[in-house]
Amino acid sequence: MLLLGIDVGTGGSRAVLIDQTGQIVTSATIEHEAFASPHTGWAEQSPDDWWRASAEAIRQVVSSDNLLSEEIAAVGLSGQMHGAVLLDERDEVLRPALIWCDQRSASQCEQLTKDIGAERLIELTCNPALTGFTLPKMLWVRENEPNLWSRVRSVLLPKDYVRFRLTGDKATDVSDASGTLLLNVAQRKWSSEMLTATEISPSLLPRVYESPEITGTISGAASELTGLRVGTPVVAGAGDQAGGAVGIGIVQPGAVSATIGTSGVVFAATNTPALDPKGRVHTFCHAVPGRWHVMGVTQGAGLSLRWFRDQFGVKSDNGDPYDALAAEAAQVEPGSNGAIWAPYLMGERTPHLDPDARAALVGLTASHTRAHVVRAIMEGVAFSLRDSFEIFDEMSVPVKTVRLGGGGARSPLWRQIQADIYGREVATVEAEEGAAYGVAMLAGVGVGVWNSVDAACEAVVRTRDVIQPNKEAKELLAHQYQSYRAIYPALKTIS
Repeated sequence: MLLLGIDVGTGGSRAVLIDQTGQIVTSATIEHEAFASPHTGWAEQSPDDWWRASAEAIRQVVSSDNLLSEEIAAVGLSGQMHGAVLLDERDEVLRPALIWCDQRSASQCEQLTKDIGAERLIELTCNPALTGFTLPKMLWVRENEPNLWSRVRSVLLPKDYVRFRLTGDKATDVSDASGTLLLNVAQRKWSSEMLTATEISPSLLPRVYESPEITGTISGAASELTGLRVGTPVVAGAGDQAGGAVGIGIVQPGAVSATIGTSGVVFAATNTPALDPKGRVHTFCHAVPGRWHVMGVTQGAGLSLRWFRDQFGVKSDNGDPYDALAAEAAQVEPGSNGAIWAPYLMGERTPHLDPDARAALVGLTASHTRAHVVRAIMEGVAFSLRDSFEIFDEMSVPVKTVRLGGGGARSPLWRQIQADIYGREVATVEAEEGAAYGVAMLAGVGVGVWNSVDAACEAVVRTRDVIQPNKEAKELLAHQYQSYRAIYPALKTIS
């Protein structure tokens, strides 16, 4: 019996096939077209391109040698959160989706906060109104593209558009729905109060499920395109962060992950909805029924290194370009000789909640080299994630173990930088395949391979490496972190 997980990311769609022991049988990743940014702070992608890439990734996995589609018992879905996919009465996409890092809805967030009240928003949804969330995007379209909005009959999240193309069902899960600003997170259902206050018809929204629940089965049309067996169950799955957390075993209170993908996330599991009165971290439903999580988000984490790669290239033409950049950065000492990167390329969420924040590289001298800049970028991203650990301390959220995920876990240098900057022992797991792996596990829970998400994690998640902080680097970077924290207030005085 095999289990398939699909992650609809920003850069591409990934399909991962695992067996009942958690071993990876095969995987495939197909890149997406780069997101469009027609104006500063805007970010849009084509949902049909997500489907193209997802279908191709699935087809590559299913067509692997010695593999029968009948062996795949269930499918789980994950994806980038917060995007707004708008469909008409014929279920056709009306416009490119506004994705998670789109910042255009600042005025809608301000109006929501004014109309509903900052405290009341957190009472209703456990979160403040932020530009990244889905509801402000919907309101932006309603206000700025009224003719198009009049044709909207369904609103789906990114992974759920792929679900719709696979099964014909309009469904989502509680973790992904938590990022819309329309879910009553505490009660794990759509908020009638938010829908009434914003005059959004509940008919626009998909049905909400717990993450391991089956939402539908593979249709005949999807079977022809992907090679999956007609009738294969598809579970609700999870938003990318909750799915990734399941994949590395972050399901019990005290377990925390730090994941560096396009964005960066510090994620802690909780038994109750833990709230930050200032709204600096998100409180969402976990992919584990009856549990929640809090997470801090850096918008431009791995994006910072990708931006540098795209704009300034790499020195080696061989192998992974990120390995080449890390090799450059390893040539210089911790602290980058005083150079500091503030990674606000797409505004910032935690802790600033500022869509207009801008990135900066400060502290440069004539002695700095390209290698110093690359290392400063890697350190600056870790500084930004440390902000979330500081808030967790304020909230008394327990941090007993820290596991690393995403691209930041694959680089030995970035692993060590994170240990030094967090000032904590950090670990990686044997199968760090991100959210696709986690939702494959959820698919297994959905069809009874394991009787709970906890049982699935106990069965398949195994620690690979443990990294201790370097004492001297830890002290130096703790001092530099204080300088980092002074950058944002200084930038605001000139913005």
